[in-house]
Amino acid sequence: MTRNVGSVDRVVRVVVGLALLSLVFVGPKTMWGLLGLVPLLTAVLGWCPPYAMLGISTCKSRQA
Repeated sequence: MTRNVGSVDRVVRVVVGLALLSLVFVGPKTMWGLLGLVPLLTAVLGWCPPYAMLGISTCKSRQA
């Protein structure tokens, strides 16, 4: 797996993931908030499967 998620993209994914995940605990308290785990996981791994399929990379350089 080569990294295809850049640093700015990772920060945005963490913020969005935490916001979605907070829906499990506050607000509507719905289990749909668990979808926030997806952007968090892709931010931690630095790899996004849809980006890989579409040939997109937000990294400045290709890293292994």
